[in-house]
Amino acid sequence: MRELCVKGFLFKEKAKNILVNGFKSKKGNYVDEGVKVLIAIVIGALLLGGLYMIFKDTIIPTVQNKIQGMFDYKG
Repeated sequence: MRELCVKGFLFKEKAKNILVNGFKSKKGNYVDEGVKVLIAIVIGALLLGGLYMIFKDTIIPTVQNKIQGMFDYKG
């Protein structure tokens, strides 16, 4: 039981150290974080643009033709 208490205390102290010192060590990395965010935004915009082009040119006309074909059925 005593061993479990010691492990719990050490875990608590380690977590506290990471939280306290971890934030201090990241101070001044705003440029790095800003660049990461900008890269993510650019990549996301490119992916969305590509998906839009695929949907606009390929998928939407095909779906539209199939729907019109269903409504034009004279069966």
